[in-house]
Amino acid sequence: MRLRLFVALILLAGSPLAGAADLVVSAAASLTDAFRATARAYETAHPGTHVVLNFAASDVLLRQIVNGAPADVFASADQAAMDKAVAANAVEPASRVNFARNRLLLIVPKPPRVAVTSPASLAESAVQRVAYGDPASVPAGRYAKAALEASGLWETVSAKGVLAQNVRQALDYVARGEVDAGLVFATDAAMMPDRVQVVATVPTTTPVTYPIAVVAGSKQGAEAASFVAFVTSDQGRRILARYGFGAP
Repeated sequence: MRLRLFVALILLAGSPLAGAADLVVSAAASLTDAFRATARAYETAHPGTHVVLNFAASDVLLRQIVNGAPADVFASADQAAMDKAVAANAVEPASRVNFARNRLLLIVPKPPRVAVTSPASLAESAVQRVAYGDPASVPAGRYAKAALEASGLWETVSAKGVLAQNVRQALDYVARGEVDAGLVFATDAAMMPDRVQVVATVPTTTPVTYPIAVVAGSKQGAEAASFVAFVTSDQGRRILARYGFGAP
C-alpha cells in the first residue's frame, strides 16, 4: 500500500497533464464516468480551464492530499472520509456540501455462478466468494460492512470476502465471474448491465451521500469553489442524474 501511494504521488506531482494552472479534482472511483462528463461541461462553460481528474478510493485520495499531492477539490463517496479530511485540515470546512446520493446493491455475474436471491443468500455454503471494497479505505465497503453487521451477516460473509481497492474493482471481479456476488453502488452496476445482474438493494444504516469540498491551501481556490458550485448547480445535477446519482 505504501508503495502504491508513493507511486501515485510521483505520478500526480510529475505528470505533465497537471500544470500549475490546471484544476485538479480528486474524486471517488464511483464518480468516474459522471465527473468526466462534468469536467467536460465545466471546461466548455469556462474556456481556458483544464480539469485534471484523479480517481481512487476516497481514503486513498485523502492520504494523497495529506501527503502533499496536488489537488484543488476533494469529492468523497461517504461522510466518513470527508470527516477525516476536515479533522486533518485538508479541506476548507465552510466549502463542504453534499451533492449526490447513491444506493448499495447486491449483484451477481451474468449468468450467475450460484443462486443468490437476497443478502441472506450470502451466508449459504454455495456462496464462496463475495467482492466488496476494503472497509478500511473504501466507502462502499464501509456501507457494506455496516449493512451486513446490522443484519447479522458480517461474520459469515467477511470470511468469504474478496477485498477490492475501490468499488470499480469490486464490480470488475463480479463482471469477470471471479466471485459469486458483490456489493457495489447502483451507479457502478449500471455501467455493466450486460455483465452483471442486480439481485437486491441493500438497506444501509446511513444514507449513501457524497460530499465535496475545496482543498485547503489550494492555489486555485476561486476556481475550485467555482467547480464545486457547478457540481451543485442545476446543470451539474442533471449530469449526475444521467449517471444514476440522486439529489442529496
